[in-house]
Amino acid sequence: MSARPADRVGIVVGSRSDIAAAEKAAAVLAELGVESETRVISAHRAPELLARWVASFDERGVGVVIAIAGLAAHLPGVVASQTTVPVIGVPMAGGVSDGLDALLAIVQMPKGVPVATVGVGNGENAGLLAASILAVSDSGLRDRITARRAAQAADIAGDEANLGL
Repeated sequence: MSARPADRVGIVVGSRSDIAAAEKAAAVLAELGVESETRVISAHRAPELLARWVASFDERGVGVVIAIAGLAAHLPGVVASQTTVPVIGVPMAGGVSDGLDALLAIVQMPKGVPVATVGVGNGENAGLLAASILAVSDSGLRDRITARRAAQAADIAGDEANLGL
């Protein structure tokens, strides 16, 4: 089977408890016209399934991955170790340090296996970053991101005007 264009975002969560962050990422991507898919695959409990999913990126057109995990947060690094597709890690709150452990696990990847990281629980920013990566080679997507940011700025300007600023 030949590879399809890498214009889709793969979203993976290590646990169903992290699905809300995935839904926020998917909603942003849908708003921008980017196709995505979401899977629940634990790096620890289903490593073979995760490896098969990663191995199928080319045939399914996955060009960026958002990997969402808490606690030990190995999922983003495990995915990144198996592909050259850009991986964005989303640490989730929980555990003894309310997400700090997950954040540190994701940002301290060893040299040669990069993982981009957004704030704890910030699925929306993960979706925006994934879209921005794809927009490097898609001017239409770049225009939609620019329009979204302009609308965001206009909303803030309207709020300030309502406050008399």
